[in-house]
Amino acid sequence: MSRDDGVRTVRAGRRTVQVHRPDKVLFPGGGDAKEYTKGDLVDYYRSAAAFMLPHLRGRPLMLERHPDGIDGPRFMQKNTPDNYPDWITRVELAKEGGTVCHTVCDDVATLVYLADQAAVTLHRWLSRVGGVDRPDRMVFDLDPAGDDFAAVREAARWLGELLDELKLPSALMTTGSRGLHVVVPVDGRHDFDEVREFARDVADALVEAHPDRLTTAARKKDRGDRLYLDVGRNAYAQTAVAPLTVRALPGAPVATPMDWAQLDDPGLHARRWTIADAVEQVRGDPWAGLMSRKRALGPARRRLDALRGP
Repeated sequence: MSRDDGVRTVRAGRRTVQVHRPDKVLFPGGGDAKEYTKGDLVDYYRSAAAFMLPHLRGRPLMLERHPDGIDGPRFMQKNTPDNYPDWITRVELAKEGGTVCHTVCDDVATLVYLADQAAVTLHRWLSRVGGVDRPDRMVFDLDPAGDDFAAVREAARWLGELLDELKLPSALMTTGSRGLHVVVPVDGRHDFDEVREFARDVADALVEAHPDRLTTAARKKDRGDRLYLDVGRNAYAQTAVAPLTVRALPGAPVATPMDWAQLDDPGLHARRWTIADAVEQVRGDPWAGLMSRKRALGPARRRLDALRGP
């Protein structure tokens, strides 16, 4: 890599990418939070690429951009600008009343380019190009009423136990914000409506068992201090934060895969890992083999119906 007049040239796979104003501060320091620049964000995404790309390739993205840093305006970008390099993959997909040309991150050069564009957080679809109507992930977002991470641990354990009873493999990921995602690999035979309906029924079963602790109420005013089991990401054109993506919060926390045993770590919280140590956390591959264990939902549906009774 080289520098010249505020431009840094970065080798990314078979390509070189120019990073403009690498010393620009995107994450101001203060208190316990460290300062991080655009160059730091680029370095992080380069180091995380080998772990991130299997979860990004072939998936439409929504980009959360912060060109003036996390304290400045935020832009949620779905359409790919015309000035993006032609080597970046795009996919044009239907939306109500038209189409959207989404960016797809298939290689490390694209990841670095997006970091240069101050795309701090990558939100990805739960389906892939070629089968956009049929997700291969199901996501439960455990969203506490405040910063009560004890409630998140509790809900994760209950959900994990129920998924085990349904014989569905699952994985945990910190969101880098307040809660956890529980991710279930599915085999792509079901459309979004079927997957979302099943996820909602799983969430309803947990709420029935723990009505004072959990809720599926979409309106905040109806939740009280109960943890929200959000299954709304399991829908066409909805997104979930990508594994190892950075969140636009002080200290640059990262949405980080973890294994179920780490749920008992007393130091665990939603922002436990940052760009300083998230890659080290996943070197042991806490999701090892998970995504090769995709399941159809038919057998799990029958088990769930039997558990809930008539």
